[in-house]
Amino acid sequence: MTKEEGARKREQLIRDGYCHIEGVLPEDFLATMREESDRLLDSAEHPPEWQYQGSDLHVSGQDNEAMGNLLEWPGARDILNTMGLTDFTPSGIVIILSKPAGGPPLYWHQDWMAWNDPISLAPWPQTIFLSYYLVDTDFENGCFRVIPGTHRRRIPLHGQVEVAHQETAYFADMKDPHMFGDHTDAVDLPVKAGDLVIGDARVLHAARGNNSDRRRTLLLGWHNRPLTVPDHWTGEVPEPILNRPPDARYEGTRIPGKYLE
Repeated sequence: MTKEEGARKREQLIRDGYCHIEGVLPEDFLATMREESDRLLDSAEHPPEWQYQGSDLHVSGQDNEAMGNLLEWPGARDILNTMGLTDFTPSGIVIILSKPAGGPPLYWHQDWMAWNDPISLAPWPQTIFLSYYLVDTDFENGCFRVIPGTHRRRIPLHGQVEVAHQETAYFADMKDPHMFGDHTDAVDLPVKAGDLVIGDARVLHAARGNNSDRRRTLLLGWHNRPLTVPDHWTGEVPEPILNRPPDARYEGTRIPGKYLE
């Protein structure tokens, strides 16, 4: 990736809340990650709460060499650096998200948990997920879906969906037109094995169901940056962020409040 390409990807992430980078993981690394993911999935219990995610298996990079290698993989660091996202650090956990054959879609949701904090107004990404796809993924087997711009722009769907990753979402009715319906602004994102999707935690996203006869697996890692203005940012900084005490603590919530405009 050239510096110019990196800048374009960063601008897309800032504008749309996601970007797609092709051909990130080499085939030998992909094979290793597929083998280890399958091993872990085959030995794990799959509780009812996983029905829409397919799996939600959290693996520590410290405890699992393969997942640790993914979190510290130099290629990913090079991509983030080229995009100017130099101050992001991984959480230390890889989440295996694998839809089984015939698995249902994943509901619309966003993953930001700090909506009471003025940093929610940040025009730059503050918390991002890196999703590495282990198989070709399209409409048939459960591709990523996203509503561009919803990381910084409120739409009615924000108030119509259940709060993510809790009982009411885990067991939502698949006939719910808000949780599982189509949206006029939604984008489907087919990818190839080895591709990387980077997303802002605040953006509304979902996934299609897996109508194939094989697993659809991706590996997701959360990355965070300090509560500061990033070096790459040259635009306006919202006043509530400028006035935010550096040591302030705010009660966590997944429900968007006044800082989603």
